[in-house]
Amino acid sequence: MTKKEILQNYKSTLNKISSLSDGRKVSLLIATKMQSAEDINFLIENGASIIGENRVQELLQKYDEIKKDKVSIHLIGSLQKNKVKYICDKVDMIHSVDSLSLAEEINKRCAAIGRTMDVLIEINSGREAEKGGIMPEDARSFLSSLAEFKNIRVRGLMTMAPKCKSEEEYRGYFALTKSIFDELFKDDDSAILSMGMSNSYEYAIKEGATLVRVGSAIFGERKYN
Repeated sequence: MTKKEILQNYKSTLNKISSLSDGRKVSLLIATKMQSAEDINFLIENGASIIGENRVQELLQKYDEIKKDKVSIHLIGSLQKNKVKYICDKVDMIHSVDSLSLAEEINKRCAAIGRTMDVLIEINSGREAEKGGIMPEDARSFLSSLAEFKNIRVRGLMTMAPKCKSEEEYRGYFALTKSIFDELFKDDDSAILSMGMSNSYEYAIKEGATLVRVGSAIFGERKYN
């Protein structure tokens, strides 16, 4: 895809977000999996303020080339404990915290370098055995248990909805996560609800998302080897 097309898609996405958000602040995170540092920097130069990488290895490969002074970098994919040490000085937020052992490792590594990591708790809204995330009914107790970690700051929730056949299905999973979010973060105007991707972000905004993760709708479909 040409840079002109990428820019058109980026602007179109921003316009859709604006038209659906009813005056609420909804942020766009550009999912940069399998995208070149050149294309990422092109969007940063055109106003992109948040990017997200799925895999630690891919983030490390691009990290030195990304214009980091102009963008916030998030880790949006599942994170293994043994990879935490590689990214604690490189990302501004981790989206997929779903176990005490992972939180403990993030806390330990961040304490060692004197920083506090913003994190989102991942909710398994579809109760999918093969996916990470906390079960909806366990969200409150899990949030409470994270309070002991002084180098972690819980900023909100994230969910990865199952693949759905209809808008109504997607909105059901997003509405469930929003209800948990409202219960846990009702007194925090700055809390983040990250849900919705290229095929579902419009539905997620309708259900109250404050951050959407969009990749292929901007860059085109990924070409896997």
